[in-house]
Amino acid sequence: MGTMFGGWRIVKTMGQKLTKLKPVGGFCAETGGAITLFMATALGVPVSTTHTITGAIVGVGSTQRASAFRWGVAGNIVWAWIFTIPATALMSMAVYYLSLLIF
Repeated sequence: MGTMFGGWRIVKTMGQKLTKLKPVGGFCAETGGAITLFMATALGVPVSTTHTITGAIVGVGSTQRASAFRWGVAGNIVWAWIFTIPATALMSMAVYYLSLLIF
């Protein structure tokens, strides 16, 4: 449901708010992300596709100039990643205890 309702916001943040990507920059970010994912899969390393493409976009954006990249938005993304794990743990715990009460 999160992807269904918030997917466009993620795409917009990655492609427009972090840095202004031109078609060639988007191609390079997607290609670099894909190569990284293929290598990680071949090595059996678990990786997040979102983290991978974000890193690729950061790499492309930082090649232009440091001021072309919005570091505050990147910081917000990192904080969201940090808070996601404990938040999902709390939600899982609440659903588990609620299911014990119901069933």
